[in-house]
Amino acid sequence: MEIQFTEEQGRVLLQFARSTLTYRLSGGKPPAPLVKPDFLRKRAVFVTLTKAGSLRGCIGNLDPVLPLWESVRDNAVNAAIHDHRFPPLTAKELDSVTIEVSVLTQAKTLSHTGGDDLVGKLRVGVDGVVLRKDGRSATFLPQVWEQLVTPEVFLEQLCAKAGLSKETWQSADVSIETYQVECFSERKP
Repeated sequence: MEIQFTEEQGRVLLQFARSTLTYRLSGGKPPAPLVKPDFLRKRAVFVTLTKAGSLRGCIGNLDPVLPLWESVRDNAVNAAIHDHRFPPLTAKELDSVTIEVSVLTQAKTLSHTGGDDLVGKLRVGVDGVVLRKDGRSATFLPQVWEQLVTPEVFLEQLCAKAGLSKETWQSADVSIETYQVECFSERKP
């Protein structure tokens, strides 16, 4: 895996995400940009919000389009306010939410000849997966393996997320990319 951040850098990213959400939901002063070189490099990032162990928002980008600190800022706000699966997060809820920041490696195409070959090549608990077919796509971060522990169930649910039939993943012409993450999470409230 090519990304290497320290635990301290992870804590900085988490504090920055929380400060950003506090500012957006409650007002006050916006957090200062993170100007250290590692935070200025373009990175793909997902921000996940959970409440009482359940998903409360998750938004990110698969391509490194913005500097890391800006990606964390934008995706934290989008996960809190613009994830269409949930109502916007309120200031009152913020203290009960746990923030997770996942910094992604560059996704790489995983060649396969069909379902059995694909299942044999995926690394459970390690690989995030992007599935594409017929103009539709979806991704699951590697952390999703904790809930969907077999490759078959993982891939069926990924197809469903993309709006495809659950068996689509078995086709040799489905496009699969994999990536890994460095994940930093706050302690559970």
